[in-house]
This record gives sequence, structure tokens and C-alpha cells, in this order.
Amino acid sequence: MATTADFRNGMVLRIEGDLWQVTFFQHVKPGKGGAFVRTKLKRVDTGQVVDRTFRAGERVEEVRLERRSMQYLYSSDHHAYFMDLETYEQHAVSEAMLDDQKAFLVENTVCDVLMHDGGIIGVELPNFIEVEIVETEPGVRGDTATGGTKPARLVTGATIQVPLFVNRGQKVRIDTRSREYLERVT
Repeated sequence: MATTADFRNGMVLRIEGDLWQVTFFQHVKPGKGGAFVRTKLKRVDTGQVVDRTFRAGERVEEVRLERRSMQYLYSSDHHAYFMDLETYEQHAVSEAMLDDQKAFLVENTVCDVLMHDGGIIGVELPNFIEVEIVETEPGVRGDTATGGTKPARLVTGATIQVPLFVNRGQKVRIDTRSREYLERVT
């Protein structure tokens, strides 16, 4: 059992028999009345997001997850396929579970897969990936009226903002947490 003081982003709780992941929490201590914790919880199996308030010190059941390294292989029929690097077994994950992470899944990327009771409940991408630019406008020298960036489409289909000097066919490093360009890779 955990208390509200133990809350952190990414923590998984069992509430009324369902698994919920903490995506946001804030400890609030008003001038009048008791302290409480305001949270946003995401249901692991359906992706439903709810706001819930807990009294300070309230006990909840924390779920321990197994974290395994798996390699992303390919996507087919609304599923993404991962290979366990220890047992070489392949596991299918619904693309709906991946949400917006799918936009940064590059083949052969090693990800951390979260498992509970033998089933996959989540995928964590590496913090940084290297991916190729497949479409972007050519940069015009001296054109900085837009802040020095332009849109670029990645090989995965996602669109990000890159500096004017980045061209089609080049590889760039991206922070998957903030979805921002970091540097050009040679």
C-alpha cells in the first residue's frame, strides 16, 4: 500500500479493481481545511483519463510492474510487434495502447515494455531517437522571419519543427518526451 505522499508520474495504482496510471499530481494545502492531492489518472486498458482528488495520507494499492527490454519489429493490422530480447518471443501490442508514441516508433528501436500478470500494459520509448527526414522545404539563406524553423515530416509520419539548415534525407536526433529537434546526426 502507498500513500498520497508516494505519488509520482508513471506510478500505477489499483482502484476499484482497475489499473490506473498517474499522469499528473499536485499536492494542495489550502489555508482552510485539510490538505489533498489532485491527480489525473489514465486507465491502463482503455486510455480513459479522469481527474480524481485524494485526501492527504489516503492509502491506495500500488501495482508493481515488470519492465522488460523489447525491440520494435513492425506494425501490421493495427498492432505493433515487439521481440523480447531475452526469450526472443514476439508480442503484439494494440496501436491504440501506443497512442501518440506510435509517431516515433522506428523499426529495431529497443523500448521498455511494462508488463503486469504476463500481459503488456504499456510501452516506454527511449528518451532520444535518430530518424530520417523524408519531406521538408529547402531552407532559404537569411530567412529567419519565422524564428529559424520549418516543418519537417519524419519517416515515421510525424511532423516536427527543425532549423532551416536541415534538409530532406538527413538524420536528426529527437527528444521523444518533448517531441523536439535536438541535433543533426552525421
